[in-house]
Amino acid sequence: MRRFFLPVVAGLFFFAGFFVGVSKTVSEEDEYSYLKLFSDVLKIVKDNYVEEPSLKDMIYGALSGMVSSLDPFSAFFPPEKYREFMQETEGEFGGIGIEISMEKGRPIVVAPIEGTPAFKAGLRAGDIIIAVDGEDTFGKSLLEIVKQIRGKPGTKVKLTIMRKGADKPFTVEITRAIIKIESVKYIKHDEIGYIKLTQFQHYTSRDLKKAIKDLLAQDVRGFIIDLRNNPGGLLSEAVKVSDLFLDEGKLIVYTKGRRDEEKYYSKEPPVIPDYIPVVVLINKGSASASEIVTGALKDHGRATIVGEKSFGKASVQNIIPLEDGSALKLTVAYYYTPKGQLIHKKGIKPDVEVSMDDKTWEKLAQTIRKMRIEGNGQKVILLPDIDVQLRKAIEVLRAKIHHREAA
Repeated sequence: MRRFFLPVVAGLFFFAGFFVGVSKTVSEEDEYSYLKLFSDVLKIVKDNYVEEPSLKDMIYGALSGMVSSLDPFSAFFPPEKYREFMQETEGEFGGIGIEISMEKGRPIVVAPIEGTPAFKAGLRAGDIIIAVDGEDTFGKSLLEIVKQIRGKPGTKVKLTIMRKGADKPFTVEITRAIIKIESVKYIKHDEIGYIKLTQFQHYTSRDLKKAIKDLLAQDVRGFIIDLRNNPGGLLSEAVKVSDLFLDEGKLIVYTKGRRDEEKYYSKEPPVIPDYIPVVVLINKGSASASEIVTGALKDHGRATIVGEKSFGKASVQNIIPLEDGSALKLTVAYYYTPKGQLIHKKGIKPDVEVSMDDKTWEKLAQTIRKMRIEGNGQKVILLPDIDVQLRKAIEVLRAKIHHREAA
């Protein structure tokens, strides 16, 4: 699972805040009283706990609790966990292929990544994981739950799931695998170029550019960009992907923290000519970098958005290494669409709303699995007779193609 990061920064800085109508002196006194409270509790525990406690473990535990109280995406990594974290983000690891967040003390599936064990097992965006291998997830940190789910490839993990609309929880057993994601898949469907983006990782924009050029060489007359169940990835790649569709000098996204703001603009001529229409497909599993691309193309009128409201993750995290080998993953900014919309916890509403229930998703996944078992070697299988969102996207795109050609 990939996270949504800005580049690593080298230092950690603390800034004193001010409350409206409260003097600096009072603010400092409040800060001192809370620090004294912390020190008092630490000393009481150290002197009176039934066994000799580890000062390091207590401090690390306090830091972890402090940071995790901010939001679901911020975390404190002790040295060993930070090393594990960096190894996993830089290389291959055994997992099931889901992006998860926290909601009301429980892990919730943002999206299963297409082609992974989680996707094949039928997990859905919005599924709540109430237990991992029989252990209740309530009250655990996101990092602890991720570590439980990951493991040696070939081993199994049991997830107990509560799904919206279901009468009771159910358990699914999934075999872990090395997660290798092909982020760009495409196919020509009649006069339409269909492109599926599963994640925003290194070289996604490069591979997308190749796919677009290949489809243009096949004389496609319009494009569908499918971002459904795409949990996001790298900010830099979201910007580069948006750049492929927009004229030079267009604002793609801007990030705003407490003290600074950074704007990202398109730098290259578009790869897809302006006269070729584009439709973007999204659903509740479209998050983070997916929403950056969707917001940029929607706000500039470059694409029609079809599907369901997106997930609504617009926070940006930095990794901040510390002197003892530990690190902070800290939310430092929110991002905004070109028209200034903050879609955090709100999502992006499509231009054409089309819902698709879990039964339809399951039927679609089962049909695709069956076709592959029976020998269909295509990387992309389109079934608009079952996939109602895709069917609507094709309908909308064809109407745009015919309108343009008639004009």
